[in-house]
Amino acid sequence: MNDEEPLSDFERALRELGVEVRHANSPQAKGRIERLFGTFQDRLVKEMRLRGIRTLEEGNAFLEEYLPIYNRRFSVSPIERGDLHRPLGRGLDLGAILCKKTQRALRNDFTVAHNGRLYQVGEAIQASKVMVQDRIDGSLRIYYKDRALSFREITERPLRENKPLVLAKKTRSYTPPTSHPWRRFKFGKHRYERVRPIESQL
Repeated sequence: MNDEEPLSDFERALRELGVEVRHANSPQAKGRIERLFGTFQDRLVKEMRLRGIRTLEEGNAFLEEYLPIYNRRFSVSPIERGDLHRPLGRGLDLGAILCKKTQRALRNDFTVAHNGRLYQVGEAIQASKVMVQDRIDGSLRIYYKDRALSFREITERPLRENKPLVLAKKTRSYTPPTSHPWRRFKFGKHRYERVRPIESQL
């Protein structure tokens, strides 16, 4: 077993993009973001309640008005300015990286159970595990290593055939005769001691 801790989907995506994750493990480092979360969970909720906002669309429209005011009041200018974004590398599929990946078992009938649904894989592959991707656009993909698999959702369970029960024939137990070789041995203390044939004892 390796000693690596399991990665969250966020950490896994950053690793695939070549971005190093540095966690803020102290209250001082997390102070600003925690203050922002506190504002969103307290002051922002009260502001929206006073405005009578009840739908998602109304909430998004209010954020476009509220966030610039919040940033002007609490933002701090960085010591160094500059755009540190890197260009996207060739061949990178952001849809396959910025998604939720879950490893699932591939059953003997080539079906995969995921989020309460059942999917039939079209290829007969020699694998016990596949990777299911829940993408941002709401689509679903199933991969084996780097290979995308065709699949379809099974909406109805197959009906079981009601075949008549076949009763097994009753066999008679076999009792060996007195002259059988099994009867020529004693068990226990003299387990392997051969006794005289039955005919000579008469």
